[in-house]
Amino acid sequence: MSQFRDGFTEVGIPDDAIAIVGLSCRLPEAPDKSAFWELLRDARHAIGEVPQDRWNAEELPPAARHGAFLDRVDTFDPAFFGISPREASMMDPQQRLMLELSWEAFEDAGIPLRQVRGSRTGVFVGAIANDYAVLLNRQGLSAVTQHSLTGTQRAIIANRVSYTLGLRGPSLTVDTAQSSGLVAVHQACAALRSGGCELAVAGGVNLNIVPESALAADRFGGLSPDGRCYTFDARANGYVRGEGGGAVLLKPLARALADGDSVYCVIRGGAVNNDGATDGLTVPSTAAQSEVLRLAYDRAGVDPADVHYVELHGTGTALGDPIEASALGAVLGTAPGRRLPLTVGSAKTNVGHLEGAAGMVGLLKTALSLHRRQIPASLHYETPNPRIPLDELNLRVQQSLTDWPEPESRPALAGVSSFGMGGTNCHLVLQGVPAAEPATRDGGGAERRAGVVPWLVSGRGEDALRAQAERLRSFVADRPELDVDAVAQSLVTSRDAHENRAVVLGSDRESLLNGLAALAAGEPASRVVRSRGAG
Repeated sequence: MSQFRDGFTEVGIPDDAIAIVGLSCRLPEAPDKSAFWELLRDARHAIGEVPQDRWNAEELPPAARHGAFLDRVDTFDPAFFGISPREASMMDPQQRLMLELSWEAFEDAGIPLRQVRGSRTGVFVGAIANDYAVLLNRQGLSAVTQHSLTGTQRAIIANRVSYTLGLRGPSLTVDTAQSSGLVAVHQACAALRSGGCELAVAGGVNLNIVPESALAADRFGGLSPDGRCYTFDARANGYVRGEGGGAVLLKPLARALADGDSVYCVIRGGAVNNDGATDGLTVPSTAAQSEVLRLAYDRAGVDPADVHYVELHGTGTALGDPIEASALGAVLGTAPGRRLPLTVGSAKTNVGHLEGAAGMVGLLKTALSLHRRQIPASLHYETPNPRIPLDELNLRVQQSLTDWPEPESRPALAGVSSFGMGGTNCHLVLQGVPAAEPATRDGGGAERRAGVVPWLVSGRGEDALRAQAERLRSFVADRPELDVDAVAQSLVTSRDAHENRAVVLGSDRESLLNGLAALAAGEPASRVVRSRGAG
């Protein structure tokens, strides 16, 4: 058992636990992890009407006229990744998005890609949509190019990341319908535990580009005519579609500790199964969902009675919600020894159902909740679904932002569920880790030693360099607790240096911020040194 020490307690975690050391996301009204947490914390949703630049929503039934959409899905910097504009134009935007998310996950973990190029790092991606292929096929045979095949194959979503970043571990795109994203994470954890890879990127992407996919979901009977996910509420009448993606960077816990990585939380274990024969291909099974829960907690070595929160699949459908609740109540809610009701919620109420990436969204929400020891509200819940006996099942829907229900002296335990329409169920068991002891400050204002501090900024091109300077300036300005020497070290050791470079020199926080402002504005400054490297 690995031990995390916080000065007061010890929390035992299995040696085969997998640490989340980096994460990234691009979600409606949440372009990064901080914005996503703010959306959750503030109990907001990002659901609206179909953007005019997608398709003519008036041609679709009312239920298909709502969704949670990204601001743009047609922007991409191919030169940054060494891709020609012609090839980029034929690439499914899901490939482009997964490339960006993977890069950002490495940056969030503070791991320069130069350190992992050529390593046995795996890439596991959940994706089910092929909207871009439909869009390209509308252009006829004359539009087919040498890049069409690789641009539209779902397998290439993962392979493109491995190729571009030089990663030699397993590389696969997982399609288990709506559970794909979480199953991809489960597969990544299995590969790490077996030694199949030493580091893994796991993610999920989903983009809603053509109206045919929205119409298919509506005619299937899955969409809410109100454009809301009323999870566990009496009004539950379907889901609303969402788009975007997310990624996590995973390491075996022992290695993460040895490398000094920051850890959001750990994945203790999980399980995948299938409903088997039910009353219909898409009809879920209480027995199968109960079984996947029991398997997951048994493999994780966790007593179901000790789990505080479960991020639901929670689509808000009349059939699915009661079945999910029944299984949760049987295995966790009424588990012998439980001291508090099991708290549940669903991020689908915030950003819609991301289908193939839905489980990844649930994982990101739960990882951030464990990291911050807070549970955000599940939206649109007013009256309990009469088919869900919450008191009998000992379940409670989270209705406001609260601190974690247990003190820091007890392990914070949570689960994440994701179910595919074809019956493939996945559940992962997560545990929070005690906050790391703050680093000893030897800088910041008058406390730091006298001398000049160098902050290295780089980008691929002049515009990128200036944009990075502004991002760094804004980030540091909003965080007065940051140590200027620690920032300098991090910029050199934990980020890749690109061709266009500048060093901002300063003796204190204010002079460094002023130098960044000048660099961002393209103005000359005596303490900004410019250079161009080899990349």
